[in-house]
Amino acid sequence: MTTHLTRKELKQDNVALKVEETFDFFNLHKKEAVRYAGIAAAVILVAAGIYYYINSQRDIREQMLGDAMAAQAAPVGTAPPNGGLSYPTETIKKAAVNRAYSTLISEHGGSTEAYIAQYTLAADDLDAGRMGEARKKYQDVADHANANYSSLAKLALAQIDFIENKTADARNILKDLQDHPTDFVSKDQATFTLAKGLIPTAPEEARKMLSTLAQSKELGSAAVTAMQELPGK
Repeated sequence: MTTHLTRKELKQDNVALKVEETFDFFNLHKKEAVRYAGIAAAVILVAAGIYYYINSQRDIREQMLGDAMAAQAAPVGTAPPNGGLSYPTETIKKAAVNRAYSTLISEHGGSTEAYIAQYTLAADDLDAGRMGEARKKYQDVADHANANYSSLAKLALAQIDFIENKTADARNILKDLQDHPTDFVSKDQATFTLAKGLIPTAPEEARKMLSTLAQSKELGSAAVTAMQELPGK
Protein backbone atom coordinates (compact mmCIF):
# COMPACT_ATOMS: atom_id res chain seq x y z
CA MET A 1 0.00 0.00 0.00
CA THR A 2 1.39 3.35 -1.00
CA THR A 3 2.05 5.96 1.66
CA HIS A 4 1.89 8.82 -0.84
CA LEU A 5 -0.99 11.20 -0.15
CA THR A 6 -2.70 13.17 -2.85
CA ARG A 7 -2.94 16.96 -2.47
CA LYS A 8 -6.68 16.62 -1.77
CA GLU A 9 -6.11 14.02 0.95
CA LEU A 10 -3.33 16.10 2.49
CA LYS A 11 -5.62 19.11 2.55
CA GLN A 12 -8.39 17.06 4.18
CA ASP A 13 -5.96 15.74 6.80
CA ASN A 14 -4.78 19.27 7.57
CA VAL A 15 -8.36 20.44 8.02
CA ALA A 16 -9.09 17.51 10.28
CA LEU A 17 -5.96 18.28 12.30
CA LYS A 18 -6.96 21.91 12.73
CA VAL A 19 -10.45 20.89 13.85
CA GLU A 20 -8.95 18.45 16.35
CA GLU A 21 -6.50 21.06 17.64
CA THR A 22 -9.33 23.59 18.04
CA PHE A 23 -11.48 21.01 19.85
CA ASP A 24 -8.59 20.19 22.21
CA PHE A 25 -7.94 23.88 22.86
CA PHE A 26 -11.53 24.54 23.86
CA ASN A 27 -11.57 21.46 26.09
CA LEU A 28 -8.44 22.69 27.87
CA HIS A 29 -9.57 26.31 28.05
CA LYS A 30 -13.33 25.95 28.38
CA LYS A 31 -13.72 28.73 30.96
CA GLU A 32 -11.62 31.15 28.95
CA ALA A 33 -13.47 30.27 25.76
CA VAL A 34 -16.84 30.92 27.37
CA ARG A 35 -15.53 34.17 28.81
CA TYR A 36 -14.14 35.45 25.50
CA ALA A 37 -17.24 34.36 23.63
CA GLY A 38 -19.24 36.45 26.06
CA ILE A 39 -16.93 39.42 25.53
CA ALA A 40 -17.22 39.06 21.76
CA ALA A 41 -21.00 38.98 22.00
CA ALA A 42 -20.96 42.06 24.21
CA VAL A 43 -18.70 43.90 21.75
CA ILE A 44 -21.07 43.04 18.91
CA LEU A 45 -24.04 44.32 20.93
CA VAL A 46 -22.23 47.55 21.83
CA ALA A 47 -21.19 48.09 18.20
CA ALA A 48 -24.75 47.50 17.05
CA GLY A 49 -25.99 49.97 19.66
CA ILE A 50 -23.48 52.61 18.58
CA TYR A 51 -24.40 52.10 14.92
CA TYR A 52 -28.10 52.45 15.73
CA TYR A 53 -27.45 55.55 17.86
CA ILE A 54 -25.33 57.23 15.17
CA ASN A 55 -27.91 56.56 12.49
CA SER A 56 -30.81 57.66 14.66
CA GLN A 57 -28.97 60.85 15.61
CA ARG A 58 -28.21 61.52 11.94
CA ASP A 59 -31.90 61.09 11.15
CA ILE A 60 -32.77 63.57 13.90
CA ARG A 61 -30.21 66.10 12.64
CA GLU A 62 -31.37 65.77 9.05
CA GLN A 63 -34.99 66.23 10.14
CA MET A 64 -34.09 69.34 12.14
CA LEU A 65 -32.13 70.78 9.22
CA GLY A 66 -35.00 70.02 6.85
CA ASP A 67 -37.47 71.72 9.20
CA ALA A 68 -35.24 74.81 9.45
CA MET A 69 -34.91 75.00 5.66
CA ALA A 70 -38.67 74.61 5.29
CA ALA A 71 -39.17 77.53 7.68
CA GLN A 72 -36.69 79.60 5.70
CA ALA A 73 -38.54 78.87 2.44
CA ALA A 74 -42.01 79.45 3.90
CA PRO A 75 -43.99 82.44 2.56
CA VAL A 76 -44.99 85.47 4.58
CA GLY A 77 -48.60 86.59 4.62
CA THR A 78 -51.22 84.46 2.94
CA ALA A 79 -50.91 80.75 3.70
CA PRO A 80 -50.26 78.53 0.66
CA PRO A 81 -53.31 76.72 -0.83
CA ASN A 82 -52.06 73.33 0.36
CA GLY A 83 -52.06 74.53 3.94
CA GLY A 84 -48.26 74.45 4.29
CA LEU A 85 -46.11 76.47 6.64
CA SER A 86 -46.37 80.27 6.52
CA TYR A 87 -45.73 83.26 8.79
CA PRO A 88 -47.81 86.40 9.36
CA THR A 89 -44.81 88.77 9.30
CA GLU A 90 -41.18 88.75 8.19
CA THR A 91 -40.04 89.46 11.75
CA ILE A 92 -41.82 86.39 13.12
CA LYS A 93 -40.43 84.28 10.30
CA LYS A 94 -36.84 85.43 10.89
CA ALA A 95 -37.15 84.66 14.60
CA ALA A 96 -38.50 81.17 13.89
CA VAL A 97 -35.77 80.43 11.32
CA ASN A 98 -33.03 81.67 13.64
CA ARG A 99 -34.44 79.59 16.50
CA ALA A 100 -34.58 76.44 14.35
CA TYR A 101 -30.99 76.73 13.15
CA SER A 102 -29.69 77.79 16.57
CA THR A 103 -31.35 74.79 18.25
CA LEU A 104 -29.71 72.46 15.76
CA ILE A 105 -26.32 74.02 16.51
CA SER A 106 -26.75 73.87 20.29
CA GLU A 107 -28.03 70.29 20.36
CA HIS A 108 -25.81 68.78 17.65
CA GLY A 109 -22.74 71.00 17.55
CA GLY A 110 -19.85 69.58 15.54
CA SER A 111 -22.07 67.74 13.06
CA THR A 112 -22.20 68.53 9.36
CA GLU A 113 -25.82 69.64 9.76
CA ALA A 114 -24.82 72.05 12.53
CA TYR A 115 -22.13 73.59 10.32
CA ILE A 116 -24.66 74.03 7.52
CA ALA A 117 -26.88 75.82 10.03
CA GLN A 118 -23.94 77.96 11.16
CA TYR A 119 -23.12 78.87 7.57
CA THR A 120 -26.75 79.82 6.90
CA LEU A 121 -26.94 82.05 9.98
CA ALA A 122 -23.67 83.70 8.94
CA ALA A 123 -25.22 84.56 5.57
CA ASP A 124 -28.20 86.12 7.38
CA ASP A 125 -25.80 88.18 9.51
CA LEU A 126 -24.02 89.33 6.37
CA ASP A 127 -27.29 90.36 4.72
CA ALA A 128 -28.17 92.35 7.83
CA GLY A 129 -24.78 94.10 7.88
CA ARG A 130 -23.56 92.31 11.01
CA MET A 131 -20.09 91.75 9.57
CA GLY A 132 -18.42 90.82 12.84
CA GLU A 133 -21.00 88.16 13.66
CA ALA A 134 -20.90 86.81 10.11
CA ARG A 135 -17.12 86.57 10.17
CA LYS A 136 -17.16 84.73 13.50
CA LYS A 137 -19.61 82.12 12.24
CA TYR A 138 -17.90 81.67 8.89
CA GLN A 139 -14.56 81.26 10.63
CA ASP A 140 -15.95 78.51 12.85
CA VAL A 141 -17.17 76.62 9.78
CA ALA A 142 -13.89 77.25 7.93
CA ASP A 143 -11.85 75.93 10.87
CA HIS A 144 -13.91 72.88 11.82
CA ALA A 145 -16.29 71.68 9.10
CA ASN A 146 -15.36 69.13 6.44
CA ALA A 147 -13.40 70.28 3.40
CA ASN A 148 -16.44 71.09 1.27
CA TYR A 149 -18.27 73.30 3.75
CA SER A 150 -15.00 74.74 5.00
CA SER A 151 -14.19 75.88 1.47
CA LEU A 152 -17.57 77.62 1.17
CA ALA A 153 -16.95 79.47 4.42
CA LYS A 154 -13.45 80.48 3.29
CA LEU A 155 -14.89 81.85 0.06
CA ALA A 156 -17.30 83.97 2.09
CA LEU A 157 -14.50 85.14 4.39
CA ALA A 158 -12.48 86.27 1.39
CA GLN A 159 -15.44 88.32 0.17
CA ILE A 160 -15.79 89.94 3.60
CA ASP A 161 -12.07 90.74 3.50
CA PHE A 162 -12.53 92.50 0.16
CA ILE A 163 -15.46 94.49 1.57
CA GLU A 164 -13.30 95.54 4.52
CA ASN A 165 -10.33 96.41 2.25
CA LYS A 166 -8.25 93.51 3.58
CA THR A 167 -7.10 92.61 0.10
CA ALA A 168 -3.96 90.75 1.16
CA ASP A 169 -5.95 88.49 3.50
CA ALA A 170 -8.55 87.78 0.81
CA ARG A 171 -5.82 87.00 -1.70
CA ASN A 172 -4.20 84.49 0.68
CA ILE A 173 -7.48 82.68 1.29
CA LEU A 174 -8.33 82.49 -2.39
CA LYS A 175 -4.85 81.37 -3.42
CA ASP A 176 -5.22 78.50 -0.95
CA LEU A 177 -8.61 77.61 -2.43
CA GLN A 178 -7.11 77.68 -5.92
CA ASP A 179 -4.44 75.25 -4.76
CA HIS A 180 -6.92 73.06 -2.87
CA PRO A 181 -10.24 72.98 -4.78
CA THR A 182 -13.18 71.02 -3.39
CA ASP A 183 -16.45 69.64 -4.71
CA PHE A 184 -18.14 72.88 -3.62
CA VAL A 185 -15.49 75.44 -4.60
CA SER A 186 -13.58 74.81 -7.81
CA LYS A 187 -10.30 76.43 -8.80
CA ASP A 188 -12.18 78.57 -11.35
CA GLN A 189 -14.65 79.75 -8.69
CA ALA A 190 -11.81 80.81 -6.41
CA THR A 191 -10.10 82.56 -9.32
CA PHE A 192 -13.30 84.37 -10.30
CA THR A 193 -13.84 85.60 -6.74
CA LEU A 194 -10.25 86.82 -6.60
CA ALA A 195 -10.57 88.60 -9.96
CA LYS A 196 -13.83 90.29 -8.94
CA GLY A 197 -12.31 91.45 -5.68
CA LEU A 198 -9.23 92.86 -7.40
CA ILE A 199 -11.13 94.97 -9.96
CA PRO A 200 -10.98 98.18 -7.84
CA THR A 201 -7.31 97.89 -6.82
CA ALA A 202 -5.59 95.73 -9.45
CA PRO A 203 -7.72 95.93 -12.60
CA GLU A 204 -5.07 94.65 -15.02
CA GLU A 205 -4.42 91.56 -12.90
CA ALA A 206 -8.17 91.03 -12.70
CA ARG A 207 -8.45 91.46 -16.48
CA LYS A 208 -5.94 88.68 -17.11
CA MET A 209 -7.77 86.26 -14.84
CA LEU A 210 -11.18 87.09 -16.26
CA SER A 211 -9.89 86.77 -19.83
CA THR A 212 -8.71 83.25 -19.03
CA LEU A 213 -11.99 82.41 -17.29
CA ALA A 214 -13.97 83.63 -20.30
CA GLN A 215 -13.14 80.26 -21.90
CA SER A 216 -14.46 78.34 -18.89
CA LYS A 217 -17.64 76.33 -19.38
CA GLU A 218 -18.48 76.85 -15.72
CA LEU A 219 -17.93 80.60 -15.41
CA GLY A 220 -17.38 81.89 -18.93
CA SER A 221 -20.49 84.08 -19.13
CA ALA A 222 -19.98 85.42 -15.60
CA ALA A 223 -16.39 86.32 -16.45
CA VAL A 224 -17.44 88.17 -19.61
CA THR A 225 -20.02 90.12 -17.60
CA ALA A 226 -17.45 90.94 -14.92
CA MET A 227 -15.05 92.28 -17.53
CA GLN A 228 -17.55 95.04 -18.24
CA GLU A 229 -16.83 96.39 -14.76
CA LEU A 230 -13.16 96.91 -15.65
CA PRO A 231 -11.95 100.45 -16.40
CA GLY A 232 -10.94 101.15 -19.98
CA LYS A 233 -7.28 100.78 -20.88
